[in-house]
Amino acid sequence: MKRVLVVVGGGRPSGNTAQLVDAFVRGAREAGCQVERVSLLQTEVKGCLGCNACRRGRPCVMRDGFADLVPKIEGADLIVFASPLYFWTLSSRIKALIERFYSLAQADENPPLGRYERYPDKECALLMTAADNLFWTFEQAVSYYRFALVNYIGFRDRGMVLAGGCGPTEGAPQIAQTGHLEEAYAFGRSL
Repeated sequence: MKRVLVVVGGGRPSGNTAQLVDAFVRGAREAGCQVERVSLLQTEVKGCLGCNACRRGRPCVMRDGFADLVPKIEGADLIVFASPLYFWTLSSRIKALIERFYSLAQADENPPLGRYERYPDKECALLMTAADNLFWTFEQAVSYYRFALVNYIGFRDRGMVLAGGCGPTEGAPQIAQTGHLEEAYAFGRSL
């Protein structure tokens, strides 16, 4: 059974991103996956300070919810990053979580791709929503996802649902008027 950790990095509790995640989770559970959902609105994770305490065998100096997430991250086969588009990229909450993956790296004598460290062997996926639906709407976010998580950390990309055209940010969620919920459900079912 595939163990899936969905990390939601912002948005309104019943907004477009939450609905997209709900559809994905429903599909993944129907596919037989064990799914856990974590909200970074409820579990605070601060950005890395770069102090390197974790590299010297000491616990992270940050006092937040990351330590509680580490067993969930390590136990997952697939980590799904879910975020609304904030200023043309992933939310700061998701980026802070990704920064903290630094503490999970291990020294590696023969690192892949020229890196000097090895990260846990995982798959990853991206779920995003946005008001806009222009050809470049998700370009910066996808670039960050691919560079940080796939190219550098070395997670294997399972895919993305980029749900643009979900209505203005100050209005009611409009994702139900698009085909994105069905797309997210199908993506979850495909696992």
